[in-house]
Amino acid sequence: MRPRDLARYLEDQGWRRSPALAPSGPSEVSDGSLAALARTAQGCTLCRLHEKRQTVVFGEGDPHAALMFIGEGPGAEEDRTGRPFVGQAGRLLDEMIFAMGFERREVYIANVVKCRPPGNRDPREDEVAACSAFLDRQIELIAPRVIVALGKPAARRLTGSNKPMGALRGHWASYRGTPLMPIFHPAYMLRTPKAKSEAWKDLKQVMRRLKKDSPLNS
Repeated sequence: MRPRDLARYLEDQGWRRSPALAPSGPSEVSDGSLAALARTAQGCTLCRLHEKRQTVVFGEGDPHAALMFIGEGPGAEEDRTGRPFVGQAGRLLDEMIFAMGFERREVYIANVVKCRPPGNRDPREDEVAACSAFLDRQIELIAPRVIVALGKPAARRLTGSNKPMGALRGHWASYRGTPLMPIFHPAYMLRTPKAKSEAWKDLKQVMRRLKKDSPLNS
């Protein structure tokens, strides 16, 4: 969704616009850097999630990462620390990243929405729409070679499909020209341990794609 489309959508919903984003959007307010976009996000009041947040969890990692992970939204620990994926699910994600041959600092980790949904519920459609310009600009600035969508909300947002997660995972899609692999969310893997082996199969596809697309192999 383009920034102007986002603004029009929010006006139709009767929401007041964030001074930080009016009248254009994050792509035109920031100075073109990821840090500037993050500063803009800190003042965002585009949806109801800002009302109870402790902090905006923008994302972290290498701003030029080849691999980007996108989850659904911050949890309680993330809301407290301002860092994505730092609870139990985050520790599992760290193990997955390490098993792929990376360190956390070498990839980029973000979420579809930057503020915690109450009770860790899934973000609602209007909340996802309100944050869409931030996520789109974030992806544009990082320009990853591969995106991994963690869980159903992220997979549906990035693929545009309403299929169940079992049908989306393990199948390559594309987000604005960037190869996209949906996999189960680490929190789901903690609840359903057998899903870990399925996720590892999917991540091995990602590893093969990264190796194939590496400049060293071109």
